[in-house]
Order: sequence, then structure tokens, then C-alpha cells
Amino acid sequence: MKKVVYIIVGSLLTLLLFFVVRSYFPKSVGRYPFFVILFLLDLYLFLSLLPRIKSLPGIFSSIASILYWLPALLTGILIGSLLFYPFDHWNKWIKIYMVGFIFIGYFSKLIPIFFLVVDDSRRMIQKLFARKRAENKAVQNKITRSVFLRRFGLITGGVLFTTLLGGMVKWVSDFRIRRISLPFPGLPSSFLGFKIAQFSDIHLGNWASKKDLDEAVAMINDLNPDIIFFTGDLVNYKTEEAYEYRESLANLKAPQGIFAILGNHDYGDYSPWPDEKSKRENMELLYDFYKGLGWKLLLNENVILQKGDEEMAVVGVENWGSFGRFQKYGDLEKAMAGLEYVPARILLSHDPSHWEVKALDFPSDIGLTLSGHTHGAQFGFEFPGFRWSPSQYIYKYWAGLYSELNKQTGNRQYLYVNRGIGTIGYPGRVGIWPEITLFELI
Repeated sequence: MKKVVYIIVGSLLTLLLFFVVRSYFPKSVGRYPFFVILFLLDLYLFLSLLPRIKSLPGIFSSIASILYWLPALLTGILIGSLLFYPFDHWNKWIKIYMVGFIFIGYFSKLIPIFFLVVDDSRRMIQKLFARKRAENKAVQNKITRSVFLRRFGLITGGVLFTTLLGGMVKWVSDFRIRRISLPFPGLPSSFLGFKIAQFSDIHLGNWASKKDLDEAVAMINDLNPDIIFFTGDLVNYKTEEAYEYRESLANLKAPQGIFAILGNHDYGDYSPWPDEKSKRENMELLYDFYKGLGWKLLLNENVILQKGDEEMAVVGVENWGSFGRFQKYGDLEKAMAGLEYVPARILLSHDPSHWEVKALDFPSDIGLTLSGHTHGAQFGFEFPGFRWSPSQYIYKYWAGLYSELNKQTGNRQYLYVNRGIGTIGYPGRVGIWPEITLFELI
């Protein structure tokens, strides 16, 4: 009877949580089945650890259980609180670090869950084929294969938890400058040595203080770039997230100006709105914010830079992503209008998939495209000759410099995917450091 009650209560809670997520995080509703599966795997791991937890002295057993379920408890508190208090009104520190702890708690459990599944699958196969266990009970000093797999999974998960915690506390603001000398196709001689600073994906709703942003701004200014490009995702949900950082961003300076484009988060699609009018007003506030900074926001348009009699174009498109859940507002044809006789063109496009699908098919050359969006997943390894990130399983072009031939002209075009200086979801960085890029055109 108890099992039936648990199943009914669990099903009702799952249904309730679905409606809460759909109401407050509309863009994440498609991921809800994944969250349900993750919780079931969490329960699966706990049941495997339960005998060991019960063997601890009374109060320590209770503490161990509470600590294990703390990420799930915090998730329940977070979702339940949304019924009474909107997420974007929460205290910033609580919001950032509560979500961060939930993320690293669950992500760290995936490794011991994986080894537990491997071990249980191995033992199930052995039983199916009626094999005897390969455990030598006569040798007391050796641990069984099952014990080894489970212990290794728990130890590795603990190391990952500690590493992810370090990524939240320290590496999240460990800004790195990447310097690239780029042979730019069709570059006029007067633009040789032209210096471009690019930064991307600030996600101001995830910054705990202005101090780190001031440091990033100072680093960009110290590069003395001729021009600065920001390639989208200023905020997470709403324009109001940017207001307290207005003064910091206004300190950016470049003689040829600062140009920006919109990213998928800038449209307000990840936040619930009482009506369409409120959402449109949020966009107007974003446009006004950029105007107040003195940055030029490019909305499917271009600007021509001049040095003497020679010209170079800066083209900016609105967000266009090949995945179905991302906006497709970018209009490359409109943005390129009037540039038939401008030999050098730089395209700002937030999502790198736009370059692959649109720019490489465009009938005229775009020498360099600057993108962001992927963050390099904020997690991975980058060594000379070898690099890895979960992002590479989602995006063909996920971080750094790429080149391909234009499918119509046959000429080489370059794409650079900036790793971003902000975070989304997990408020930290491990191995994929926050990036400021300096290009010198040659």
C-alpha cells in the first residue's frame, strides 16, 4: 500500500512541477523529461548507498542523508518559491549560488551513477548467462570488481564536485586574453594592423559584483583596440539586469567605436511576461540601454569604416540559430545590402551555426565572422594539439578560429567563436576560461 501512495504522490508532484516549469521557465519545458530522469537516477544512486548510510552512527546517518538530498531539496525550494515570488526578484547572491550548488551537486553525481549502472549491468548480464561470480573469496586483501567500480565512481564524483566548486569561486573571473594575427581576405592596405577587441556573452544577471566586470573592462581598454565588438547575450532574462552595470560598461573606449548585436537571451524569451506589450517594452529598454552607452547596436544592418579612400564594412545580424528553439531573426541579405563594392567585410553573428548555414552559402565573400553563444560549455580541456568540451557534441564550431571555403565563390572565409566572459546555468568555469580576444588584421 505504501508503494502505491508513493507512486501517486510522486506522479502528482511531477505533474505540478511540470506546470511550474512551463509557467516560469517556458524555454526549458522541453528539457523537463531529462530533469525527471535525472531525479530517478539520483534515487537509484541513493538506494545503492543506503545500506552504508544506515551503518553510520545515528546522527551521522541523518546528516549524510540530508547532505545527499540537499541539491534536490534546494531544487524543490526554488521551484516552490516561484509560485509566490518571481525568480528575477530574488537576491542575486542567493540566486547565483543556489543554482550553482544545485548544478554541481547533480552533475557530480552523474559519474558515480554511470559506474553504478555499469556494475549493475555487468552483474545482470552475468546472471542472465548463469555465470559464477568472478570474485575470489579466498583472497581477503583484494576488493571485488563491484566495490572497486562503486568506490572509483564516488571518489571521481567527489573530485569533480570540488573542481566545479573551484570553478564557481575562482576561475569564473580568471579572464584570459587571446591574441590572433589574422590574414584577412581583401583587406585594404590602410587597414593593415587594425586591432579588434571582441568579447561576448556577458549574461549580466549572473555577475555577483561589479568588481570582476570592471577588471574585464580595464583589460579590454589596456589592449588599445581600434574598435570593439560585443557579440550578444547582454542579459539572461530582462533588460533590468543590466542597469547596475551601466557605469562599468560605459568605461569601454575605442576610437572607431563599439558595435554590438543581440543574442538569443536578449529578446526576453526565457522569462514569462503578462502580455506581449510588456515584452516589447523590455526590448525598447534594451535598445535605449545601448544608446545610453554610446554603442551601435546592429539590427540586420551595416556600417562602413573609412581610412582615406579605402573602406571596410561591419555587418551585424540579429540572432539566428539552426536549432529549433533559437530565434531566426537574422537577415543576412538585408544586412549586406549596399556592400557590393566594399572589399572587406566583418560579420557579427551571435550563433556560429548561422555562419555554417548562411554565410558559407552567401553569394559574396564575408572575410571574417565573429560569434559567441557556445561558451565552450564553460567546461573542458584545452592543451596544444588536443582539446575537448561537451560543446563539441552540439556545435561543429564551438570555440576558437575556423576557416572554410565559401560554397559559391570558392574563397576562404574565417569564423572565430569567442568563449564568452559570462556564464549561464552553472555560474563557473573549468578549463574553458572567460575570454577577451584581440585580433590584428594582416
